[in-house]
Amino acid sequence: QVQFVESGGGLVQPGGSLRLSCVASGGIFSTYAMGWYRQAPGKQRVWIATITNSGSTNYPDSVKGRCTISRDNAKKTVYLQMNNLNSEDTAVYYCNRLQSARPPLIPVNSWGQGTQVTVSS
Repeated sequence: QVQFVESGGGLVQPGGSLRLSCVASGGIFSTYAMGWYRQAPGKQRVWIATITNSGSTNYPDSVKGRCTISRDNAKKTVYLQMNNLNSEDTAVYYCNRLQSARPPLIPVNSWGQGTQVTVSS
């Protein structure tokens, strides 16, 4: 069973930036499509970024142009660079392996604990 540990969250002012990390343990990470999700208070978890095993990326309109997903297969790590943050980005952020990089974007493994991002002045 592959497990994921997210980190890099914190308190940031509006307009600021953060880089989140997600380290995988177990499995053959380099073959996985990976995704980032977030869950705001009182809301469902939603998808915000995908990266294929070959490095192709995709984002919903809500974060396109502000977020960049990347990966380092040697470190079994996927990253999420977030810029120009606003209060609507406040959420717990999670990563997961995807069944496929094409919709529907179905997470494969159990969710980790996530990392909290709070955008506030």
